[in-house]
Amino acid sequence: MNKQTLTITDNRTGKNYEVPIENETVNAKDLRNIKVNDADFGLMTYDPAFMNTSICKSTITYIDGDNGILEHCGYPIEQLAEQSTFLEVAYLILHRELPNRKQLKKWTDDITLHTFVHENVKKLMEGFRYDAHPMGMFVSTLAALSTFYPEAKLIFDDELRRKQILRLIGKVPTVAAFAYRHTKGMPYVYPDNDLSFVGNYLSMMFKIAELRYKPHPVLEKALDVLFILHIDHEQNCSTTAMRVVGSSHSDPYSATAAAAAALYGPLHGGANEAVLSMLDEIGSVQNVPNFIKKVKEDKGKLMGFGHRVYKNYDPRARIIKKLADQVFDITGRNPKLDIALELERVALQDEYFIKRKLYPNVDFYSGLIYKAMGFPTDFFPVLFAIPRTAGWIAHWQEMILDSEQKITRPRQIYLGSKRREYITISRRG
Repeated sequence: MNKQTLTITDNRTGKNYEVPIENETVNAKDLRNIKVNDADFGLMTYDPAFMNTSICKSTITYIDGDNGILEHCGYPIEQLAEQSTFLEVAYLILHRELPNRKQLKKWTDDITLHTFVHENVKKLMEGFRYDAHPMGMFVSTLAALSTFYPEAKLIFDDELRRKQILRLIGKVPTVAAFAYRHTKGMPYVYPDNDLSFVGNYLSMMFKIAELRYKPHPVLEKALDVLFILHIDHEQNCSTTAMRVVGSSHSDPYSATAAAAAALYGPLHGGANEAVLSMLDEIGSVQNVPNFIKKVKEDKGKLMGFGHRVYKNYDPRARIIKKLADQVFDITGRNPKLDIALELERVALQDEYFIKRKLYPNVDFYSGLIYKAMGFPTDFFPVLFAIPRTAGWIAHWQEMILDSEQKITRPRQIYLGSKRREYITISRRG
């Protein structure tokens, strides 16, 4: 039987080192034993942006990017999107098993109990400028929630930790909807707990004067599926931010605010907005070949294609593509969809993109659906953050209960000046 080790020869000294291999990885700390002399710090790895570094062991999400596979706790995303609900999947990633009927009812009831926010939270949000970005309001309000629940700092108390998890999942849609209403100059709408999780959110967003808002069942189901597709995606930028900040044993509200701040960046939560901008730039189906030509000449960027992890068709993109037809049957067909479909057709037949393994990702069609449902483009990152909150806190809880984890403190390679003596200001040239 082959040994599960890696033999390294240090050509500087001629010494050989045997490093254990576990789960197809080597422990970076084992490389510290490779030294030129006893005074040497030891070998380190250099990996900008963590392109090939595992920071944790997790049992939440599995991705096989080469084959386009995404699973949560072993369940394929295709099956979850078709047969489950967002709250079921949220339960799954936090408990690692799907709930039975009794468990799901209690889980749903417990979250519904926490949809309201303190009136002072509303007053806090009313203090933002009329034109404040909704994601900025969202991030700030999440951080402020830590001041309303000081017991959240007791992160190792199981009962209190569960209460914060329920609060976060329950209140995030309310905070998001209040941020939207604020930007529209409209009165905030309180939760209607007789509606579903997604139906209640749509009510808080779009209710005008009706006694009770009734979401269209197709649109309600579509948003529920979109929430499932965005609930977790392994160690992306915002999830890593959640783990890094949480590693200091910060309360979950502050850590979630940090994760949301990472999502605020255009390279993360703003990707689907960039797709819409690209489709506007193309203008019509007839202009697609010329745009593709510009992309191949490095005179343009093909947004919504390619992924850091996937080197195949993003499985979430396939689901969203089907979802788009259902939504447009209700809202009317967006002309941009025809441009997107033609863009995908041409790109997937072009050797340039095939060779580079560039396939549509989750952002390619999601923006079109959000737009059709009435969400403004600057609100897209907030829509992303609502379901991802469940994923963030699942990773946060996994991290704080992992005995191998410590406060995050990566190393650096110092390339600055060597030691030198201080020069008083009167002697500086």
